[in-house]
Amino acid sequence: MRAILNQQCIRRFEFTVGAALYRYGDSERPLSALNKKTDYGLIALTHLARLGDGELASASDIAAGSGAPPVLLSNALKDLAGAGLIESVRGSRGGYRLAMPTNSISLDHVIAALQGPIRLSECAMGEPEAPARCPVHGRCPITGPMRRVQAGLTEFLRGVTLADVVAWSGEED
Repeated sequence: MRAILNQQCIRRFEFTVGAALYRYGDSERPLSALNKKTDYGLIALTHLARLGDGELASASDIAAGSGAPPVLLSNALKDLAGAGLIESVRGSRGGYRLAMPTNSISLDHVIAALQGPIRLSECAMGEPEAPARCPVHGRCPITGPMRRVQAGLTEFLRGVTLADVVAWSGEED
């Protein structure tokens, strides 16, 4: 019984973290933490961060400059505005602008606004209902380690700001 339980936990760990890869049959695919909406939201925020004081950018301007699909970009802008990270100005000369300085917008806030918090596993967030969703809760050897990894990831994302992303965006890999 313990060997089966440990195999389940290990499989779950490999699926959720596993060096950012998971095995599905014989193929390997990267584990993507950010969805497309978040990608496009970060593109929009970077564009807005480069505007001069008082300048606005329309969704179509941002889409044209980045190649992002206008519909997906508009959805991301709507969510960013709803979260208070950007402001929407209506009218013929309207558009979007940042609602706060770039060094006050963390990657954690952006991700949470666009897709909800990144969750490595059900138990990593420490949610009260997690035990009910996990058949091996209470006997799983990775609950504690996953919570530590989750806490480290959250701390890292809170420490990276839009100012950092803008500064790094001109660098070559």
